[in-house]
Amino acid sequence: MKSKLKYKLIKSKKQYTKYCNILEELVIKDRKSDLDEIELLTVLIEKYDDEQYQLPQMDPIQLLKSFMAEHSLKAKDLASILNLTKGTVSKILNYQKGLSKGTIRKLANHFKLNQEAFNRPYKLKDPINRKFKNAALMNTPKKLSKTA
Repeated sequence: MKSKLKYKLIKSKKQYTKYCNILEELVIKDRKSDLDEIELLTVLIEKYDDEQYQLPQMDPIQLLKSFMAEHSLKAKDLASILNLTKGTVSKILNYQKGLSKGTIRKLANHFKLNQEAFNRPYKLKDPINRKFKNAALMNTPKKLSKTA
């Protein structure tokens, strides 16, 4: 005898809303016996969210600026969150300095995103680093040739 699945992949907004409501009720009840069901619903809901609400393909600095606007953050707030100087944050926001791995990690954690959102190549405006297509290379030492 076949047993019917209690939950399936989410394919509509109505089903999504239903699963969110069920998940909320289970979380409020706070019973250990519901942990597997909570975990499964969470995975299904996150999968639907990822498919439906993908971030636009903007460069990491545009994305960061949009999140700053959305969360009413200023450069000084970002400096505090990232544990960087205001000058460094300014250079990052003005495409003069690339995002380090640590900074990418902190941004992803703060805005609850996958690190890949901030770990994309983008062009820098700094004359020394302009030749690098990938801003991640920004934080590596450069050998400047001296022509005399």
